[in-house]
Amino acid sequence: MVNYVWLSLILLGIFTAACKGQIDVVTQAALEGAELAVKTAFGLIAIMAFWLGIMKIAEQAGLVRALAYLVRPVVRFLFPSVPRDHPAIGAIVMNLSANILGLGNAATPMGLIAMRELQKLNPHPDRASDAMCTFLALNTACLTLIPSTIIGIRAIYGSAEPTAVVGPTILATACGMTAAVLVDRFLRSVYRARGT
Repeated sequence: MVNYVWLSLILLGIFTAACKGQIDVVTQAALEGAELAVKTAFGLIAIMAFWLGIMKIAEQAGLVRALAYLVRPVVRFLFPSVPRDHPAIGAIVMNLSANILGLGNAATPMGLIAMRELQKLNPHPDRASDAMCTFLALNTACLTLIPSTIIGIRAIYGSAEPTAVVGPTILATACGMTAAVLVDRFLRSVYRARGT
């Protein structure tokens, strides 16, 4: 559906430019947009490489393991249906740890592994389990301490203070994560009361 919306917008833009006799504006905008996309992508590659390197150093130094150790009791509380030593717990912990450090791209592989492991525990493979829904809510609205991608984009475009978003990001993501957990618990209790 979204593809149709984008296609309609593009065709409407081309049609409008043609009606005004300014079709060259479309070509110019397309070339400038492509140049801007490449510039942004290269800037983000550099920043992601830097933060992934920092993450690797933190992992080697034991920081990620320490963060995972701190997050594990919360994960055990939020996922009571998952056995204590199941591989899903480790993948969930690593996914949340990467998200907390602002490395969403690095968190994605662990998120996929976590979902695959949770699916193995799912008694009804045709629908998402409670644990899968909780994980999706946490993964989508996870607390972020270092918004590295946003800092990188702000730095690329010449922000005077690219790190000024750290405080608001922590507050917003903490509120989002709290809301996600509360809504997940509320909806779970509603569905249990209905017997579904």
